[in-house]
Amino acid sequence: MNEVVGRDDLLLLTLDTLRHDVAVELAERGRIPHLARHLPGGAWEKRHAPGSFTYASHQAMFAGFLPTPATPGPHPRLFAARFAGSESTAGRTYVFDTPDLVSGLAAAGYRTVCVGGVGFFNGQGALGSVLPALFQESHWEPEFGVASPTSFESQVTRAEQVVAELPHEQRLFLFVNAAALHQPNWFHLPGATRAAGDTRETHAAALEYIDRHVGRLFAAMSARRRCFAVVCSDHGTTYGDDGFTGHRLGHEAVWTVPYAHFFLEPTA
Repeated sequence: MNEVVGRDDLLLLTLDTLRHDVAVELAERGRIPHLARHLPGGAWEKRHAPGSFTYASHQAMFAGFLPTPATPGPHPRLFAARFAGSESTAGRTYVFDTPDLVSGLAAAGYRTVCVGGVGFFNGQGALGSVLPALFQESHWEPEFGVASPTSFESQVTRAEQVVAELPHEQRLFLFVNAAALHQPNWFHLPGATRAAGDTRETHAAALEYIDRHVGRLFAAMSARRRCFAVVCSDHGTTYGDDGFTGHRLGHEAVWTVPYAHFFLEPTA
């Protein structure tokens, strides 16, 4: 990462609330072709989330604690704050001297931009402003939020605008929190109804919806130069698993998340 930072643009795309089992199933069945073509070996990596809900998980990720490989460690991290005694900071880790990765990348010359999705990024009130305030530039509109059936395509359009307006030489760290998978997601499955509510099937349909538009985001981020991308879930969620519904709880479906990182080669 010490070679990547300063040379390439960076993208962190969190597919908010995406379950690992659903992500794996759709990749194996060819239902998310645009994402799958970038996954190393065509498969998601199984990891453990750093938190059980959006706010906690993103606070950790912005401190350098991305989801941890679901195998015995320690596992060297891509990014880490300088911290004495850290067992996951290695020679290849990009170490920053600020409290969070976002300001660390800003200090390294990056333009830091947030395109928010769920309520913790909406800038409405004190709590919804904490995470967006880490960035030099943040964007949120109701069309980006959980209640919008067109949330992700609207977010991608804003990301395209951000990239187009940057000077060519300016490095970019773009963070996108995709809200489409978070409840309510019933409207992504044809024939589903509000009365019937969200299910594992509507969750899967929301991921297929994201896949239909993610190619535009990847194209924008690789239009100027090579981009290093991290695509992952921040936590999963439950749909009646063992009697549980939702997240912010300690269930396997919540703690286990899909993860991938890869390069997007320049298209120009």
